[in-house]
Amino acid sequence: MQPKALILYGYGINCDNETRYGFELAGAKTEKVHLNQLISGKKKLKNYQILAIPGGFSFGDDISAGKVLATKIKYNLAESIQEFISRGKLIIGICNGFQVLVRLGILSDITITFNDSGRFEDRWVYLKINQDSPCIFTKDIENLYLPVRHGEGKFISKNKVIKKKLRETNQIVAQYIDNKGNLAGYPWNPNGSENNIAGVCDKTGRVFGLMPHPEGFLFPQNHPRWTREWVKEGAGLKIFKNAVDFVKNG
Repeated sequence: MQPKALILYGYGINCDNETRYGFELAGAKTEKVHLNQLISGKKKLKNYQILAIPGGFSFGDDISAGKVLATKIKYNLAESIQEFISRGKLIIGICNGFQVLVRLGILSDITITFNDSGRFEDRWVYLKINQDSPCIFTKDIENLYLPVRHGEGKFISKNKVIKKKLRETNQIVAQYIDNKGNLAGYPWNPNGSENNIAGVCDKTGRVFGLMPHPEGFLFPQNHPRWTREWVKEGAGLKIFKNAVDFVKNG
């Protein structure tokens, strides 16, 4: 079976085409679906195996990043989303999409707020992937090098109990590191996230949110030093392949 991936778009989402292409390269059948098509019932979420909420600036990041989009989804599609999750299907939220998942409460008891630098950060970052994480999307990935571009990317857990819980359940998937593999401060950690957290998943590993953009590194030529360093393939592509392979083999 060829997995079907729904790529959400509309209202300021602007990484939908790259995200769609990432899933297509990985072997999925993709469809860009406007939020209003889901709300009206013209398109049904249940007909897909993967939901991607791409990055961008939904509703201009009014109030706070991802808040308005999350509210529209919550009050119109909450039942469909919960059914989608309960059936063991996959969800990935990238950057603004991660913010949406947090504000929906799907990745609960955490928040994402303004960067410590007080400005928009647009740079490439090194990531260490937790090998013990149940995350489907990062299977067999040890390290990643991906671009970030956000003004609100600082990860904060609500309290010490939640922070401990995230560690114990291995829901911390990705952490910012320096070019030598160590946890480090700014600019390696571009936003000041606690514990250098760049991405987390739910307990099942099927719902994944991350601030860096895997769709921004699908080809060797996307790498900022591709003319000086040997790059086999776009490292971000593996994230999409893992999702597609999981559905195929399920």
